[in-house]
Amino acid sequence: MLDLLPDRDALYRALVDRNPKFEGRALVGVTTTGIFCRLTCPARKPLPENCQWFAAPAEALAAGFRPCLRCHPLVPAEADGDPTIRRLTHALSADPAKVWTEADVAALGLDPSTVRRAFRRHFGMTFLELSRQTRLRGSVARIGRSEPVIEAQLDAGFDSASGFRAAFARLFGHPPAAMQAADAGLMADWIDTPLGGMITVADNRSLHLLEFVGRRALGTEVRRLSDGAGGRIGVGRTAAIDRTEAELARYFAAEAAEFTVPLVLHGTPFHRQVWAALQEIPPGETVSYGALAQKIGRPTASRAVARANGANQIAIIIPCHRVIGADGSLTGYGGGLWRKQMLIDIERRLGGRQTA
Repeated sequence: MLDLLPDRDALYRALVDRNPKFEGRALVGVTTTGIFCRLTCPARKPLPENCQWFAAPAEALAAGFRPCLRCHPLVPAEADGDPTIRRLTHALSADPAKVWTEADVAALGLDPSTVRRAFRRHFGMTFLELSRQTRLRGSVARIGRSEPVIEAQLDAGFDSASGFRAAFARLFGHPPAAMQAADAGLMADWIDTPLGGMITVADNRSLHLLEFVGRRALGTEVRRLSDGAGGRIGVGRTAAIDRTEAELARYFAAEAAEFTVPLVLHGTPFHRQVWAALQEIPPGETVSYGALAQKIGRPTASRAVARANGANQIAIIIPCHRVIGADGSLTGYGGGLWRKQMLIDIERRLGGRQTA
């Protein structure tokens, strides 16, 4: 996407001047260090011949660059430096129940296509998707209290009952009315984290699922758990969910990377073997798929290990984010590469070291 960027001389002048004009629109990769930065980064400036230019973090990551630990080009909170994102996220915080449309965005004098690109770059989703997710967050508690579905629907700002049911089912695998069973064996709820919402499913003692809200397979995964529990799944809290939330809070504060909540693993024997090996990778370290295959005694099974890694349903606690490409580059992660990098950075602050 280099052709979408200004000329190299203009970008380099902006880098030297720390000009915020290109914030959210351009990044620089430094070939001598393998690091990519915002143009406003306070680090020492490279020579022009050592610069590569990117329009988005994903491009820099794909080219093998690592994000700078000084200017944090992947951190969503840093998007506050983009006036468009700052304006819309503040508006969303002020009125989380508002049903936003592209017409509303345009009425603010903003270009909807530019807004879509900016939010996808920083959050992995559009502004309209983020606003819809925010509205759904408020409806979860109402469903958990067995309040009428219509009240949860209106509280979430959905005029259409079918639209609300479909949006809810994308998160929980079932429409809301199907998850108000009083005799539910499993409970599902939402946990807020610095990297976005997470859906958790647990019984009173053990955790069965923990996934970022944006994961495409989330609804299918929850529905599969529900089928295994004979359809007995509801919305609400359990002691295991409370424990998970407390341990995640310590993790994101970079205070501790140890999790003690019991886990129930839903997978084949091979999946569980891979997941057990993942849990043996120390925080702050990373391994390749090939190294993980070697570790479990299956040196030719790198692809099968990658598939098992992708099938993991308990993010962070079973640390599939610690697996990287053989060349040290980030590879696919259901929660998004920016989240994967942030999780690795959190763990490095806990004092780990990197291996390949």
